[in-house]
Amino acid sequence: MPARRILPTEEARDLLALVRQVATQELLPRSAQAEATETFPRDIFRTLGAMGVLGLPYPEELGGGGQPYEVYLQVLEEIGSVWSSVGVGVSVHALSCFGLATFGTDEQKQRWLPDMLGGELLGAYCLSEAHAGSDPAAMRTTARREGDEYVLNGAKAWTTHGGEADFYKVMARTGDGRNDISCFLVPADAPGLRADHPEKKMGLTGSTTATMVLTDVRVPVERRLGAEGEGLRIALAGLDSGRLGIAAVATGLAQGALDQAVAYAQERETFGQRIIDHQGLAFVLADMEAAVQTARAMTLHAARLKDAGLDFSREASIAKMTATDSAMKVTTDAVQVFGGAGYTRDFPVERYMREAKVMQIFEGTNQIQRMVISRSLDRSPGGAITGPGA
Repeated sequence: MPARRILPTEEARDLLALVRQVATQELLPRSAQAEATETFPRDIFRTLGAMGVLGLPYPEELGGGGQPYEVYLQVLEEIGSVWSSVGVGVSVHALSCFGLATFGTDEQKQRWLPDMLGGELLGAYCLSEAHAGSDPAAMRTTARREGDEYVLNGAKAWTTHGGEADFYKVMARTGDGRNDISCFLVPADAPGLRADHPEKKMGLTGSTTATMVLTDVRVPVERRLGAEGEGLRIALAGLDSGRLGIAAVATGLAQGALDQAVAYAQERETFGQRIIDHQGLAFVLADMEAAVQTARAMTLHAARLKDAGLDFSREASIAKMTATDSAMKVTTDAVQVFGGAGYTRDFPVERYMREAKVMQIFEGTNQIQRMVISRSLDRSPGGAITGPGA
């Protein structure tokens, strides 16, 4: 793990030390087996919830940990370095709580948020559809109002925690206009809601992903978050923060792969030397370290903008793109360092490489991130610099 951390308070330092201990002693020993058997570790999320990890970036008055995003993302990185499925799950849960914490009424927050942030209720985020991934406004799932209820019909694809979550943050169409979309908090036991068969994925197999099918699912009006037609705004408002979560997990994954590669290079010998003493391989490791540190720096820079109340949308896209592209490169290089052994399942680096790929895809593909960044530049004459001192 990185030797130097810059944390704002002693409380944050103690928190990170505790998370590192739990990650090393409880998560790491279980990760390989759970991934191999595609077992969802629900108890791990209860443990992290009891520690306060699932609500870290939310205010204490809402039942959260009151920690700045800069700290929360370093916690996510620690988790991601040993078990990416859990790191992604924590990030998705935080995203699924965003709509209620930000747009919910005081009554809604008091009723549901404490258990959500405390980890008793695990969340899922339902925005994408099979034909509407990068273009969420093209969704076809509908919510028709009948008196004091909405009746939801449709299917939501690529749902992390699909079939395992206790509540689903669902975006559905409430009008004929392209952006006439509303946001609903749907309980897992709602009649008519079911999970399709879990996806058979390349990686992150310990994280269940499934299409959620809604057939005449009745949701009380009080479970709508925000006004009718605000759903897309609610969904997109949380994505910048979600992208930082994925950037942090990807950085952790890359760090874990680098740690494995360095340890192997120090032990493995060829031609009478440790392979780390061969310049060709040593330079590969140096490039891996530079990539990890660059990803971390960009991610924390965006977090500090967010913590300062400044716009961080462009920086969130840069961080997500940089960190996930770096994770793909670093994990691929880690397999190369191990040589033939890296291509076997005797070592974890082949799994890390498989896990890195999807991070370039979800929370907005990296092509979408480039579109966000370029449009942001177009809106800022001369590509004006944002952030402190700008």
